[in-house]
Amino acid sequence: MSTVSPKLRLLAATGALGAVVAVAAVSAPGEAQPPAPDAFCEVYTDAPLCEGAEADCTVCHTTPPSLNAYGVDLAAALSPGEARPLHEDVFLEGLEPGLRAIEDLDSDDDGYLNLEEIMGGSSPSDAGSTPIALSCKDTDKSDGYDVCGYDYDYAFKKVMLDFCGRSPSMLEREDFRRSSNKGGALHDQLDVCLDSEFWRGFDGRVWNIANRKIGPQQAVKSGRDGGEIPLADYDDDFAYFVWTQTDDRDVRLVLTGQTFVSMQRTNEGTVYEEWNRSPREDADLRGYDRYQGVIEERRAGLITHRWFLMSNTMFTSIPRTTAAQAYRAFLGYDISKLEGLHPIADEPQDYDNKGVQVEACASCHSTLDPLSYPFSRYEGIGGGNAQQYSYSPRRLEGFKDVDGIRVTTTPEAGYIFGEPVADLVEWAEVAANSRAFRRSTVLDYWRLLLREDPRATERGEFNDLVDALGTDHGWSVEAMLHDLIDTEAYGAP
Repeated sequence: MSTVSPKLRLLAATGALGAVVAVAAVSAPGEAQPPAPDAFCEVYTDAPLCEGAEADCTVCHTTPPSLNAYGVDLAAALSPGEARPLHEDVFLEGLEPGLRAIEDLDSDDDGYLNLEEIMGGSSPSDAGSTPIALSCKDTDKSDGYDVCGYDYDYAFKKVMLDFCGRSPSMLEREDFRRSSNKGGALHDQLDVCLDSEFWRGFDGRVWNIANRKIGPQQAVKSGRDGGEIPLADYDDDFAYFVWTQTDDRDVRLVLTGQTFVSMQRTNEGTVYEEWNRSPREDADLRGYDRYQGVIEERRAGLITHRWFLMSNTMFTSIPRTTAAQAYRAFLGYDISKLEGLHPIADEPQDYDNKGVQVEACASCHSTLDPLSYPFSRYEGIGGGNAQQYSYSPRRLEGFKDVDGIRVTTTPEAGYIFGEPVADLVEWAEVAANSRAFRRSTVLDYWRLLLREDPRATERGEFNDLVDALGTDHGWSVEAMLHDLIDTEAYGAP
């Protein structure tokens, strides 16, 4: 049985594709229907944006419920003659005919038909986004490389630059060119570079992938190079992140691990060492300004590290910012852009009296608030009745004078991807085992190495990497990278 009400199902659908009924309220009950993004991809199963994902809200919207050019044309063609607002059954039944009716239009007036854009991986509502027609001849060359396909010599130079941080010497190039097994030599070189300081060391390439996840601010940093108001040390977070991404470790530990990692810079390079102490033991060893305060059984990787709780939860009772940042940083969904919405029936409850039940807010908060409840027992800078940066079942009692007595009834159980979870540890397990986590992880490295999102012609290779991360690669980033450098997207000049 669905946990989502008919009204919320419609709101979710209109938030992605059905803007024609975005202002409607539905009173008639109905059977659970597939959401509009899924329905769109049932029509265009081979469209690049439907490969391993659901259609994005920007297909039809600027900021919902506002329509873009394509959405305006769809609204006009969707179930003509039917009274507005449309019932969800009528909307879903009319979606395919409406989409088909505008395939031969050029909604954004860029010279390409809507169908050409959808199937070519570009936006039918953005004149600056057009499908690219590629052609190549076997004789095409650039700097001596074969530009019509994978070129091992080009890939070798790129691996040296991307992973070792330098161009190959003339001798290294000649040795590679003479190799009878260039594929094997390329992967041998990758193994060498994966251990380089440039790749995995302090302030190296992997280290810097974590910037947007951690959000370092030197002014409130403690420990090495601490700021004027030392509140937490994000070196713990960077060290832990790099550790989870290297040496064939299970990358899910970034969300599920219950230990910590220290970093030491030596003449031989950066050394990472796993450790596990109680909050009391860590405070005695490193001092109050640096200790990690969450007990072992309540830890969930980086999202329960002191820095993450300090910089996101801060003084709030229901840590919506914390949940939104975790969802965005590790799963690739930005709720402010209406991504990854999974509305829950009878939500939001507005336990902290913040006014999130008003119509303009409720469609997002019906996902965000249940996503946030499991974070509510983890203390930030203060405001609750627990020690800073700790886990406390009774934390919310400290907020009743500010947010009202009802805040103490906020459940710790919540939802992620529409699936119920008992607490944050279970939240993190579901998140780490999701396709969204695999996709976000692969996309981090794809963007780092190819400097852009996958193109329409590259979606197949990208999705193969996403699928393999949890199977053939055994959740190892390094195993995934060995396959990534074999893709044509990486090795074709």
